[in-house]
Amino acid sequence: MFAVEDLCVSYENQMEILHQLSLRFDTHQAVGILGANGSGKSTLFAAIVGLLKPTRGRVIYQDQPLDYQKKALYSYRQEVGIVFQEPDHQIFYSIVEEDVSFALKNLGFDQREIDRRLDEVFDLLALQPLRKKPIQYLSYGQKKKIAIASVLVLQTKWLLLDEPTAGLDPTGRKQMIDIIFRLLEQGTKVIISSHDMDLMYEICDYLYILKEGSLVAEGAKEEVFLDEEMLAHAGLEQPWLVKIHQQLQTPLFKNEAEFMEKRVR
Repeated sequence: MFAVEDLCVSYENQMEILHQLSLRFDTHQAVGILGANGSGKSTLFAAIVGLLKPTRGRVIYQDQPLDYQKKALYSYRQEVGIVFQEPDHQIFYSIVEEDVSFALKNLGFDQREIDRRLDEVFDLLALQPLRKKPIQYLSYGQKKKIAIASVLVLQTKWLLLDEPTAGLDPTGRKQMIDIIFRLLEQGTKVIISSHDMDLMYEICDYLYILKEGSLVAEGAKEEVFLDEEMLAHAGLEQPWLVKIHQQLQTPLFKNEAEFMEKRVR
């Protein structure tokens, strides 16, 4: 079981940010966390990976409450990794290969295993041409891929992605979506926070909606995105495919590719 139960988080004697959140992640492969700015999404992510300790409630992983001792957290984060919205927040070395391999070297892996994992991750993310490049010459989208690679090289079971398409041009956005689908195909489970409603509709199986630190709705993506009134109350919009479905009475297509295929026919 991987979940948060009655989770409450406060910042240093300030007002409570998260209010008794109970969310379960292990029953779906791609879970989405939606909410307007200030709804508590980033705080929730920080709590899930143990960067913030709850004032009440708990994080449960593999049926056990999260242990906040340093050694236990280090082990936990090898299985549950996070990629922050800004890649510069988790890139520390000047050369791509050095940055991605840092955690493995710190854990004492031998060089052959390090090289094997680097090859695997660089192939998965199509990063082999960047392997020896200085970080300073990479684009924003390339840096996002490097941040993902630095987590995946640990062979994480769960990947938390905070605004994975933010700041990307259309080509970069498409590449990021392709990467996420490849991760899902290889068995990695993802929890995504994003303002990109079309992304969330295309990728996620199950959604949780936050408003001002409280859970206001949850359910399968079709159920949640069809509730226009609830989404508006939470400061969110429907994906364009859902809007077309409701306004033009078309079938509810799963993605843009299916929509275009049916139009051609």
